Amino acid sequence: MGSIVIGVVIIVLAVIVIAKLVRIVPQGYEWTVETFGRYTRTLSPGLHFLIPFYQAVGARMNMMEQVLDVPSQDVITKDNAVVRVDGVVFYQVLDAAKAAYEVANLEQASLALVMTNIRTVLGSMDLDESLSKRDAINAQLLRVVDEATHPWGVKVNRIEIKDIAPPRDLIDSMARQMKAEREKRANILEAEGFKQAAILKADGEKQSAILAAEGKKEAAFREAEARIRLAEAEAEATKMVSDAIANGNLNALNYFVANKYVEALKEIAHSPNQKMLLLPMEATGIIGSLAGIAELAKESLSQQGTVKAVPPPR
Repeated sequence: MGSIVIGVVIIVLAVIVIAKLVRIVPQGYEWTVETFGRYTRTLSPGLHFLIPFYQAVGARMNMMEQVLDVPSQDVITKDNAVVRVDGVVFYQVLDAAKAAYEVANLEQASLALVMTNIRTVLGSMDLDESLSKRDAINAQLLRVVDEATHPWGVKVNRIEIKDIAPPRDLIDSMARQMKAEREKRANILEAEGFKQAAILKADGEKQSAILAAEGKKEAAFREAEARIRLAEAEAEATKMVSDAIANGNLNALNYFVANKYVEALKEIAHSPNQKMLLLPMEATGIIGSLAGIAELAKESLSQQGTVKAVPPPR
């Protein structure tokens, strides 16, 4: 019975010795080795052998990039606005020995450092800057926190502010302000549109007036030219009648008088001031004048040798 107990004890001791002798470090981790409580070396991933009861594993450090959630906290901005801020930190342990022995609690220390610097950075900005300059806040936090955690063997890769939430009444005020700004821009654009339309309309009226004036000018020029031609024709006709009268042809005089008489009657008929006009006239005088016109035309055609005998009307 006693030999069985001794055998069991020996087996248990052998298992313990083997467990302390052979160490397998998983990938992504590094273990520190302590000799009687003093750090001596760091074990990389893989198989290692330690002297039992002389060497022991100290800290098991995760060397992969880790994510640390920053809880939300109230921060007072430069213009005394209270906002609620939270974030996230991505960091990685580069030196297992420093991370294990330079700081008591790496995660808690990093979290306290990040939260303190968030209050510092946002406290130096007003509300508008804190809401619009998210990238600048992240960059400033990363620079400060990474420099502070460097002695701990830690590399801070990214710090992101997840949310900046102002109070509800401040959000409503900002919404009203944004609405007023949008309405202001809309009114400005509408006024600019009316202004441009008025300018285009005035320019169109100006061009129309210029074209109308050009048209009137051209019409007046054409009318004046027509009057000149008419006056020249009338002068030529008057000269011909005068020459005929000078040669003793009284039919030309009758033509001239009848022509002026007919034109005077036409003007009187088109007068807008009279609805009915009674004129005493001698029809025989007009007929005689017309007969003189016919005789004058006949003589003119006979001189050219183109007049044929026409029987008198019945």
